[in-house]
Amino acid sequence: MQTIRLTYPLKQAEAVAFPSQVLAIGEFDGVHLGHQEVILRTVQRAKRHNVPAAIMTFHPHPREVLGQTQYVRILTPLEEKLEFFSRLGARHTYVVSFDETFSKVTPERFVEDMLIPLGMETVVVGFDFRFGHKGKGTPDTLCEHGKGRFAVEVVRSFHLNGQKVSSTFVRECLSSGQVDKARALLGRPYRIQGRVVSGQARGRTIGFPTANIELSAPYVLPANGVYGVTIMIDGVAHNGIMNLGVRPTFEEGETQPSVEVHIFDFDGNIYGKQVAVELLYFLRPEKKFSSVEELVGQIRQDIRQCKAKQAAL
Repeated sequence: MQTIRLTYPLKQAEAVAFPSQVLAIGEFDGVHLGHQEVILRTVQRAKRHNVPAAIMTFHPHPREVLGQTQYVRILTPLEEKLEFFSRLGARHTYVVSFDETFSKVTPERFVEDMLIPLGMETVVVGFDFRFGHKGKGTPDTLCEHGKGRFAVEVVRSFHLNGQKVSSTFVRECLSSGQVDKARALLGRPYRIQGRVVSGQARGRTIGFPTANIELSAPYVLPANGVYGVTIMIDGVAHNGIMNLGVRPTFEEGETQPSVEVHIFDFDGNIYGKQVAVELLYFLRPEKKFSSVEELVGQIRQDIRQCKAKQAAL
C-alpha cells in the first residue's frame, strides 16, 4: 500500500494522483468493526469498477487539535492504522495534516480543494461522518457538493449484540477493564506497543521477572489491574500476564501507571526490543498487599488462573 501525505491547500504535484478511485474518508481511530465495514465496502466497490480503493484519514486526531483533551490518548497510532488499512485491501492512503488552518476550511472548500483534484469515482463514509469547519458538513452535504462529479455511498451504523460499535464505546469498555468486550468490538485483541526498558527489578527478586514496557504512543489504557496477554517478540507470540498500575505494595503516591509483563517460560534478554502486547482478558483489579509474601501468593494464583484461561482459548 502506498501512503501519500497531503496538506491543505493541495500543491499541484499532489493533485490527480489517480484518474479515478473509490475513497473512504474518516479518522478511523481503533479501526473497529464499524470502520472495517466502511473500508470493506470501499474495496468491494473499487473492485466492481476496476479502480483503486483509497482511504483518507487525518493526523493528528482532529479533536485533539480542537482542544478536546479526552482524545489526547488514542486507540490506534497512525502507523498501526496504516498497517490495518493495507490488510483490509486499500491500495493507497492519503494522510491529511490536520491543523488549525485546515480546521477552518468550509465543507464546500474541502470538496473543491481536496476531493475533486484527487479524482473521485465514489466517496464512502459512515452515517455519522462530519467534515469542514465546526463539523457542518454531513453525508447529505457531501452529496450536494459532489452531485454530477462523484457518487456518495453512506454506510449505516454497525451493531454488535444490539449495541452500536463506536470508538467511544471501545474507550468505555477499556476504561472499565472489559478488554474482552473491546476485543469483540475491534474484531481483534486491543494492542499496545513499546520498548522494553530497565526497571527496578523487583519482579526478579521475588521470582517473577517482568518486562517493563515504555509505550511508543499515548495509548488509551485500560483500567489498572492484572490481565492475561500475548506478547510479540521478534514476530513470535508468547503467553504472559500483565500488571498495569502504580504498584501500591511498593510505591506510595505514584500516579503514573507502568506496564509490566511476566512472560511464561521465557528467560531471554529483550532489553531495548520493540514488543507488542495484546490484551486478552481481565483477571483482577490492582490492590495493595500487606506483605511481599501475600503478593507472591496472589501472583502464583494469578499465573495459574491465567495459564488455565489461555489453554482454553
